[in-house]
Amino acid sequence: MIEQLNIEAEDLRTVAYSIYQEGQNGLIAMFANDERLLNGHYAIYCAFAMGCGIQVVKARLTAEEPLEFPSITPKISAAAWYEREIHDLFGLKPAGHPDLRPLVLHENWPEQHYPLRKDFRTDVAVPTANREYPMAGVEGEGVFEVPVGPIHAGIIEPGHFRFSQMGERILRLDAKMFFLHRGIEKALEGRPLEQAFYQVERISGVCTIAHSLSYCHAIEGLANVKVPPRARYLRVLAAELERLYNHVGDIGNLCAGMGFAVPIMAGARMKEAIMTVNEALTGNRFLRGLVIPGGVRKDISDRIAGQIRRMLDELEPDFTGLIGLLRPNDEFLERVNTTGVVPRQAALDLGVVGVGARASGIDVDLRRDYPYECYSELKFEVPVYTTGDVAARLWVRVDEVYQTIRLIRQILDKLPPGPLKEEIGLIPAYSNGFGWSESSQGSNLHWLMTGENNTIYRLFVRAAAYPNWPALTVAAPGNIIPDFPLVNKSYELSYACLDR
Repeated sequence: MIEQLNIEAEDLRTVAYSIYQEGQNGLIAMFANDERLLNGHYAIYCAFAMGCGIQVVKARLTAEEPLEFPSITPKISAAAWYEREIHDLFGLKPAGHPDLRPLVLHENWPEQHYPLRKDFRTDVAVPTANREYPMAGVEGEGVFEVPVGPIHAGIIEPGHFRFSQMGERILRLDAKMFFLHRGIEKALEGRPLEQAFYQVERISGVCTIAHSLSYCHAIEGLANVKVPPRARYLRVLAAELERLYNHVGDIGNLCAGMGFAVPIMAGARMKEAIMTVNEALTGNRFLRGLVIPGGVRKDISDRIAGQIRRMLDELEPDFTGLIGLLRPNDEFLERVNTTGVVPRQAALDLGVVGVGARASGIDVDLRRDYPYECYSELKFEVPVYTTGDVAARLWVRVDEVYQTIRLIRQILDKLPPGPLKEEIGLIPAYSNGFGWSESSQGSNLHWLMTGENNTIYRLFVRAAAYPNWPALTVAAPGNIIPDFPLVNKSYELSYACLDR
């Protein structure tokens, strides 16, 4: 399913373009690794989705100056953020990149300090810099700028949005993110695999299970471990509960973008009921503490299974009543139809995933296309819409709620007996591989290279939010600023997944 092609960095552009084939095989991840201690080189990894497999290109870059590799952004727009991040964290320059402003490291971070190099010392304080960060905008008579954030009115994480506007219409949106980057990938270097899991599990509260599964899948693939059937079903149960509480809550939150109070409160109430079940199942409202490398930590009792069934029996008609407030409501539809459109080609070019992709006519879902755990044994459909607007992203979520309810009922009906965990043996040092899952926001990827004695040499995390945030800069222009909260909430992306 995963093939790797090793090349020299100078050939990266030619090889990447030939695999990409004008968008037929999308770029799903791009990252660097400092392998000087292993072979005297840096490495650039590009992963492309090809049918039912993943084609990985590893480009070897000599450790001698100039530390440059040919940028693939000119023809592969999805590479833009990845290459900026590589430049920030490793000091490897993508020659020919159209916009090399800092991405992860802001203007208070000094130049020539590259935190993901192996010789970067985490025990030495980094001096504070005061560099300029130019925001991109539009100039001309009658054009003005509207800054929003990074501190927002709601209790949310920081992000800065700079609108260029003429009259009421948005001409351009430039976004500045990564305000709370935590350096998790650096902090995990050298940590034992099972110890590191607890920090991976906490990358983002809304994606606990997605990050846990992706990380565990990478470990289990390298260790050649087969998770017991009962554990696989329990993992999917938790994953679908995570999808359910996020989708129900996100539908209510979208209505907050227009002050539609009744659906806001209804969504919050139903989300609370689901999270109460989460706590009964795992001991934690965010589903932490269940998934572990090799399986799951605890079993489900008949009492909790019955509690989940009752919650679903109450939720389904309640949710149908909520959607009944939206579908025939002309004022509501006026705000969401044709608002924040991301055309299919733009979504393909940016590598948009999850709800955003499926709302723009891209029929993709890792649960079906790259099946893991017990998904191949369950029946479900993947809803796809084509208009690419706020309404389409809303209706995709609505349809997925019903599919998730269907999946959870199947899991409870088919839950097999058996053990809960398989032990992880010793993994050969410097082995590497991918793990993946489909979060409520889209595909979630982890790439892991092990070190000596089952430790981490390098972990790269690419959550669904990473390729989806840039889509907002496509969706916003042509709309009015009061509609931007709707556009933003129709994606409902995690800041924390960026700030790993």
